[in-house]
Amino acid sequence: MRTPLVLIATVLLATGCQTAAPVTTNAPDAEATSQAGQTGARTPDAALRNTRWVLRQLNSQPVPPPTNAEPYVVLRQDESNAEGNGSCNRFRGTFESAAAGQLRFGALLSTRMACASPDGNTTETGFMRALENTRTYRISGDTLRLFADGSATPAAVLHAVYLR
Repeated sequence: MRTPLVLIATVLLATGCQTAAPVTTNAPDAEATSQAGQTGARTPDAALRNTRWVLRQLNSQPVPPPTNAEPYVVLRQDESNAEGNGSCNRFRGTFESAAAGQLRFGALLSTRMACASPDGNTTETGFMRALENTRTYRISGDTLRLFADGSATPAAVLHAVYLR
């Protein structure tokens, strides 16, 4: 009687430890190779729309951990609506992406609540300015870079958080 129980336990333990290998694609560029840490593996590019893009850098400077709300933007799939949070205040407006790599935000309306910290005000002001000045973008894996006209340095760097 003990042998069948040991056999069943062994089979359950062995099958419970199996994992699937991560899905990867070939990486033709150096940026994709460095993202995955190995040649040939790359995170697929996130979709511009219906992804929650969380702010990580403004003007090449890391964004401090939020004391208010996490700054983010979402570009809705079926509409040309943008919405998000600047750090203190929620905002909503329109955007247009006439061609791949092009992005322009319309007027963004926001609430007017006071921030609990000066960092929140600085982050929000910089983030809103970066969105207003955006003319082009580039997505590499889970990273979105927003650029002002003619700039080679991104005004903002955001990281993807996927929505269902």
